[in-house]
Amino acid sequence: MEKFTTLTAVAAPMDRPNIDTDQLLPARFLRRPRDEGFGDVLFIDQRFDDDGNPRPDFVLNQAPYKEARIIVGDRNFGGGSSREGAPWALLDYGFRCIIASSFGDIFYNNSLKNGLLPIRLPEDAVKAIRAQLHENPGTTITVDLDAQTVVAPDGSTHSFDIEPFRKQSLLKGLDDIGMTLEHESEIETFEKGFQQRRPWLFANA
Repeated sequence: MEKFTTLTAVAAPMDRPNIDTDQLLPARFLRRPRDEGFGDVLFIDQRFDDDGNPRPDFVLNQAPYKEARIIVGDRNFGGGSSREGAPWALLDYGFRCIIASSFGDIFYNNSLKNGLLPIRLPEDAVKAIRAQLHENPGTTITVDLDAQTVVAPDGSTHSFDIEPFRKQSLLKGLDDIGMTLEHESEIETFEKGFQQRRPWLFANA
């Protein structure tokens, strides 16, 4: 997966709470193969009307936010069913970071495992940042993962927490398997020693 170090990008405000995984990726697309991508169906029912025309009132269809790589949401972003395709759709569309006051637990963990950074900030801070984005459409936010800070459009700095293992995974651009393989030599040494100590377990191998 792609490394995440520092990101300065346009941010899109999404004021509605409880944006769930079915809005992010409707269930009818769950059987699509991963290699076909999911960016075109992210928020598809909110982005387009029944005739396939873009809805002008949806934030991602508005010119200042079309290049956004950060979403600033509200409460319980990514709640609902446990579908890994939800963070895939966000990543394939071009997003690397979601800022909200709370997340669905499974969505939060799936995002970290796939290279999408979910950041929890206090509700008042998130609301204030969204207001700044509305006041100055198309403005940017800077996220520094190493320093664990978000710099809002008004220059204010907000600190966030993240599990150290997940932080290192994102900084290195390694998924769980990749992080495990960093210890490949130690694993091989252990396996050889284990086989030498218990050869009878491997007699018919």
